[in-house]
Amino acid sequence: MTPAFAVVGHPNKGKSSVVSTLARDDSVAVSMRSGTTTQAHSYDIKMDTQGYQLIDTPGFQRPRKVLAWLQQQPLTADKRAGRIREFLADVQCQQQFPDEIELLQPIMNGAAILYVVDGSRPYSAEYEAEMEILRWSGQPSMALINPISSDEHVCGWQQALQQYFRLVRVFDAVKADLQQHIDLLEAFTQLHLPWAPALRGLIQAFHDQVHKQRAQSCAIAAKLLEDLCSYQLQQKALSQPAAKKLQLVLEQRYFQWMRRAEIQAHDQLQLLYRHHHLKRDETPLNLPTDLFDTDQWYAWGLDKKQLTKVAAIAGATAGTVVDLAVAGHSFMLGAIGGGLLGSTAAWFGADKLAEIKVKGLPLGGYEARQGPIKSKNFPYVLLARFLYVYQVLQARNHALREDLVVTQLQVGQVLEQLQKQQRKQIYTAMDRLSRQKPVADLAGTLAPLFATQ
Repeated sequence: MTPAFAVVGHPNKGKSSVVSTLARDDSVAVSMRSGTTTQAHSYDIKMDTQGYQLIDTPGFQRPRKVLAWLQQQPLTADKRAGRIREFLADVQCQQQFPDEIELLQPIMNGAAILYVVDGSRPYSAEYEAEMEILRWSGQPSMALINPISSDEHVCGWQQALQQYFRLVRVFDAVKADLQQHIDLLEAFTQLHLPWAPALRGLIQAFHDQVHKQRAQSCAIAAKLLEDLCSYQLQQKALSQPAAKKLQLVLEQRYFQWMRRAEIQAHDQLQLLYRHHHLKRDETPLNLPTDLFDTDQWYAWGLDKKQLTKVAAIAGATAGTVVDLAVAGHSFMLGAIGGGLLGSTAAWFGADKLAEIKVKGLPLGGYEARQGPIKSKNFPYVLLARFLYVYQVLQARNHALREDLVVTQLQVGQVLEQLQKQQRKQIYTAMDRLSRQKPVADLAGTLAPLFATQ
């Protein structure tokens, strides 16, 4: 039998949040309204050939009356599970206690019990009827203390739950990361020994998935950088004045394509990490600066000092002329940091980003050409923005329904976490991209950046 776990408990104690987190599925209905789940829903959690089943159940509604029904006649412990089956088969009980019927059916069909309580609320005797009913089932059981708003009452819950359940764990369903998810799966292996091999195989599959997702993220980032750093747009015209008049149209088309390509790369990341229902236009990832707003580039890419250092590492030698700006403005390394730099916009050639080039064609006529962008900082800005989206999505809990809280990611700070040789390889790759030169195995070069997130 495939391992199966029924998530049960009092209404509005975070059961569906637990299911959403463990299922890694943001389609599970989660709200603060009591009774969001009215019927049992099954989720098959699969990784390669391994998997298990999670069953989201309604909350207990009338546990004391159900327990009273079960206790109408004295029973020895070996008869209690049979009594619950009588309850499930009773037509009058089906009409009177629909939530408890939905809740108990998968348990009596063989599912282990995950009993969820709110560790921010005090323990009280009202929960004992629920726990006694679950104990009567005789199924393997674990209690999860979900500290919804605080952990103030966790200790009290632990004292009570240990009297009813074989295992008790604290699990914050909304804040739990992947490692905490895996730790919980490790605990599941102790509930029912026949399920242990399948669950251990699933744990290994989770680890494998992390590596695959990271490699795919690197590949998406590499393609984005290669595409945007080399992109150019051309259009022919009969005369030079006509070609120059194309500037506005080409500029709009050029920047629209670039922005759309970046959005599509971020969409691929979102699907890769299975956040299918995250609407970035409604709950935006808050990349507030326009991709081409160079006044904000220091916040994402490298600052002047870092650019100077990178240029030296990437191959410039003392006394050589290094084109650190954009549109043909070259500076000696020794002069950088003086009054030549001027404003941020001048440093990056912001007013030159959309400059159109007009060339005469050998067979007559003219060609207007937009791009590529030659800024040394442009690849770093793209990379920083992509890393930020990656960082948010790979760590985002699937039970989270709130807007994303955003801080800027300065890629220079991330680079400093790497080994010297790794940084040098990335600096060299970014320099080549800014000069529209091919980079061998760009995804592999970027991989250390993604391993640090």
